[in-house]
Amino acid sequence: MLRRVCFTAFLLLSAASLLHAQPEVEELPAARAVLDASGFKGTTLIYDLNNQRWMAGHAELVDTEVLPASTFKLFSSLVALETRVIHAADEIIPWDGVTRGRLETNTDMSLRDAFRISSVPHYQHLVREIGSGRMGVLLREAGYGNMHMDGGLETFWLSGDLRITPRQQIEFMLRLYNNELPFRPEVIRTVKDIALMEDTESYKLRAKTGLAQVGDGENTGWWVGWVEKNDNVYFFATLLLAQNPDDSFVPKRLGITREILSQLNILPAEPK
Repeated sequence: MLRRVCFTAFLLLSAASLLHAQPEVEELPAARAVLDASGFKGTTLIYDLNNQRWMAGHAELVDTEVLPASTFKLFSSLVALETRVIHAADEIIPWDGVTRGRLETNTDMSLRDAFRISSVPHYQHLVREIGSGRMGVLLREAGYGNMHMDGGLETFWLSGDLRITPRQQIEFMLRLYNNELPFRPEVIRTVKDIALMEDTESYKLRAKTGLAQVGDGENTGWWVGWVEKNDNVYFFATLLLAQNPDDSFVPKRLGITREILSQLNILPAEPK
């Protein structure tokens, strides 16, 4: 217990220090042009691990606080495994029997598949089993976003008070990649495994999407993750914001990111 209290205090002090000394983010005009051409307000932030280089299109937006939406599944997967609510990537999460519009969610499914298709009901089941007490403790110990849980146990990351910025998304994923979060090593390995979206001869892509709608049609769209390539790692966080957007909003999270990463020779424009 003392170790956890000290670790939490250290993280809070570190977070306070970062607020006063954030690293400079280099503006990429070509990335800014891609975002502007999309018709949506937003930013793509990239961190080059080996060169410790922060880059962005619309760098002025990288500290914008918004709901994490389903990108929170990276964190809630860690917590569910750490608390032994679920024990493995292929363990089954039961369907609650409620028929919903997304037909693919109306079944029992594994943690891996629930993450892959971003099934909200299955993750809400896990969060209920975790409980607000254990979730709150681990949110604070990991220093995830603003660590606020108001808005309901099943919805605080979807429509409640939890907020995170693109910079914080990358800082969290960097600690996940470096095994520096307060979770067991096997838990971190499992979450890295279920986050693997593309595995090719030249790169590995681990990522998660997120989508939230709040208020009068205010939409938040995310794609966050990292690319392991040529003995380097490139972290990215794309955030799009729109009022009552058309159907292009959802795919453009990925399309914008891929175009920007392809400009930097990190990813091909289309998956291989």
